[in-house]
Amino acid sequence: MAPMSTPGAPRRYGYVGPEDIRRAALLDAGGGRVIRSAADLDAYVSDEGEPYTYVVGLDGLLRLAPRRSEHVACADGGDVLGAGEISLRRGPDGWEVLEISNQSTGYCPDPDSWPAVAAALDRLGVGRPDRFTHALVFRRCEHCGERNVVREAVFVCVFCDADLPHAWNLGAATQGSASDRRGPTPGQ
Repeated sequence: MAPMSTPGAPRRYGYVGPEDIRRAALLDAGGGRVIRSAADLDAYVSDEGEPYTYVVGLDGLLRLAPRRSEHVACADGGDVLGAGEISLRRGPDGWEVLEISNQSTGYCPDPDSWPAVAAALDRLGVGRPDRFTHALVFRRCEHCGERNVVREAVFVCVFCDADLPHAWNLGAATQGSASDRRGPTPGQ
């Protein structure tokens, strides 16, 4: 179970996805590639503009994996400060972000994870936008327990029509629920 964040510190996101995916991902993958410098990006990013899976570890470092990789594998099963998808290119002043999201149904990070993601990119000298280019809002339905992506600021569960909370609620207390074992609905 993930510890609670300290006030003022970035929120830690524990894995809230299906346990069978966590087990399979950790058996099949060697984890994400830790990116400590622009030279690491030069060595790892082979197809500019191609999306990659990313996480920001508790150490504040960016980790990349191929796009179809599970975020939990990229994070070696640990908690993260941010997770999503990123595409990069080499610009005139070095590496820059083309697109970046918090799209991870395994960690369901809130858009407020952006400062931790931005800090990891800044540490590398990567040019970036001021926020996610595509931000998702995840909420767990307190009535049926399902994970939802809130669309168009409509905080209503797509499974049972119950109202969804406005505050992020996918913390460690939801790990292991029936909905977590089933996973997200296709298209979420």
